[in-house]
Amino acid sequence: MKAALLKPVAGYLAGLLFGLGLAVGGMTDPARVIGFLDIAGAWDPTLMFVLGGAVITTFIGYRLVFRRAAPLLAGAFQLPTRRDLDARLLGGAALFGIGWGLSGYCPGPAVASLSGASLPLVAMLASMVAGWWLARRLASRASGQH
Repeated sequence: MKAALLKPVAGYLAGLLFGLGLAVGGMTDPARVIGFLDIAGAWDPTLMFVLGGAVITTFIGYRLVFRRAAPLLAGAFQLPTRRDLDARLLGGAALFGIGWGLSGYCPGPAVASLSGASLPLVAMLASMVAGWWLARRLASRASGQH
């Protein structure tokens, strides 16, 4: 298989595995997510196991992957270099948390739940797309690229 074709196929398979993990872990059920976030009420701790599994997998995976000189399908690793906290990061994190708490969906599970579209899911996805559009507009204005 050509390298140009292998990269999108690998990305698709990784996304499929991620979506399957979200569905099996219950992350596509907004009631379960909201129950997990409701620490002062009827708290549902089951998603803690999903989080724990993700942390363990990431911990082991990073140690195995970084033993390599480069990724399998790229010339070099692309790692973030910024270490500071700015208003954009903090504001985005706050909006993400508010949206997740109000809808019960974060972007990954929302896309994984598209087959069972409901009004709250569609409203969340529409708000997410509008937020992306607005963020791009504001960023281009700030950099002087109208």
